[in-house]
Amino acid sequence: MTRPRAASQRFVAQLPTRVRSRVEVIYSPILEIKPLPVKIDTSGVRGLILTSANAVNAAVSLGVSRHLPAFCVGPATTGTAKGAGWEATMVGATAEELVAFLLKHRPESPLLHLRGEHTRGNIALRLTESGLTVREQAVYQQRLLPLTPEATAAADGLLPVIAPLFSPRTARQFADIWTGSAPLWLAAISQATADPLYSLDYARLKIAKEPTPKKMQKAVKKLVKHAMRVEGNETTD
Repeated sequence: MTRPRAASQRFVAQLPTRVRSRVEVIYSPILEIKPLPVKIDTSGVRGLILTSANAVNAAVSLGVSRHLPAFCVGPATTGTAKGAGWEATMVGATAEELVAFLLKHRPESPLLHLRGEHTRGNIALRLTESGLTVREQAVYQQRLLPLTPEATAAADGLLPVIAPLFSPRTARQFADIWTGSAPLWLAAISQATADPLYSLDYARLKIAKEPTPKKMQKAVKKLVKHAMRVEGNETTD
């Protein structure tokens, strides 16, 4: 599992018991999330845009007001925001869907997009250019990490390795650091995440039908089934 430990454990816990019983789970985060030591000015802001659970967690640690409505991408971000006390609304499964929703419904602005240092989509710029004033502020950093010794050993082994990738940046990092000879089975949460992986020598690449945890779980489930059928062996994840 390549996500930060807590997110990886949540994902694994939601897999069917039969799938978990057939693999050895290896946690090897290749991205570390840390809140930035910044002050957030919400004066005049009429709502928040939250596009990741990491942004929600950083906002909590930075003391951002819970009285602002939050427009969120995806069920995980929305659930995390609601759990933290925000009046959160899921307005799409992707940044594109969020932009379309906000331009159609045009809530009171200005809005504030809380994001990581590295982000895609230019949400604030695109919305502002379309007449909906949106500011943005980076509230967490994403530091790339190497594979753990345990993951490196699995990569150099004989058993098939199933690697779920959840963002284009982590996919690029994985493609850069993977040097293993083990049979490689990949699951990507989106086409943009899959693109950096085509340079790898893999047995199979499965792209989730939608960029959601539920669809990624289905992709991993299918990979486990196919890998075990082909290899006739225990797999590592």
